[in-house]
Amino acid sequence: MVLTLTPNGLYCPAGDFHIDPWRPVARALITHGHADHARGGHGAYLATDIAAPVMRHRLGAITLDTILYGEVRQIGGAGVSFHPAGHVPGSAQIRVEVAGEVWVVSGDYKLEHDPFPTPFAPGRCHQFVTECTFGLPVFDWPDPAEVAREINAWWAANAAEGRFSLLGAYALGKAQRVLAMLDPSVAPILTHGAIEATNAVMRAQGFALPETRHVTPETDLRAMRGALVLAPPGALSGPWARRFRPASTGFASGWMRLRGVRRRRAADRGFVVSDHADWAGLNRAIAATGAETIHVTHGYTEVFARWLSDQGHDARVLRTEFSGETLDDGAEP
Repeated sequence: MVLTLTPNGLYCPAGDFHIDPWRPVARALITHGHADHARGGHGAYLATDIAAPVMRHRLGAITLDTILYGEVRQIGGAGVSFHPAGHVPGSAQIRVEVAGEVWVVSGDYKLEHDPFPTPFAPGRCHQFVTECTFGLPVFDWPDPAEVAREINAWWAANAAEGRFSLLGAYALGKAQRVLAMLDPSVAPILTHGAIEATNAVMRAQGFALPETRHVTPETDLRAMRGALVLAPPGALSGPWARRFRPASTGFASGWMRLRGVRRRRAADRGFVVSDHADWAGLNRAIAATGAETIHVTHGYTEVFARWLSDQGHDARVLRTEFSGETLDDGAEP
């Protein structure tokens, strides 16, 4: 068995390492920097060179080694390489080969264009561990250009009436993707501290982002009416957001594809923007692997595994502690 599930996470006996473990281990290979995949407390970390800066920002003084996309590293009896996942900058699928058998762990991924992550690169394998956060046919992502027009039109209408536009988006990946969609000529763009700190890390890496202004207690909000305020979703339901009045509230998430989610979040607008593969993307990615066995995790696992089995795949549910995309994150990415 190349990989096996343990109480700490996915483990490779031949290489004596874990992939995205959820409890402290001696050696952790990390697909990307989101908090449900990159956790503190491990003895040593391995991640892509692009993911490393945000991991250091989030986790502090960790023992972190880096690897380039496509570079093969021999770890004990396992050959390991990292390949683009298209999820967030530096995100990777991790390929593990032992005695000629190849497994690929997808981490989180998407096939849709994004100006920041390296595009998803499918790879052939015998067994594929795939997320299925949005593993239902209803999840069908719209053209990002059309979503950008919707966001800017909502923002411009609010600005014309002197309202703030509060928009919830994950601090790592989603927020920067939304920033790339915005028309800075409408009004200033303000940011929550968690997003601005991530922006600073990415700017230092050379990623081009529009000008943003970090909201601090000294910010004169009376002079900023009409601004778009970008914050983690969890911040929009607390006291931090109540200083922006009058305001219209929106969320950028794949969950906006479901009826009722926007209403339950008491949001005025929902914009379908996700850093995960939609239904069609999941199926295309799986087909491209040619895998004999598919292990599905975090999402609509039972439904998606049943669908894959009906299509002739050997599909199995893998129960992990990854959370995927939610609307309940706080200030952490």
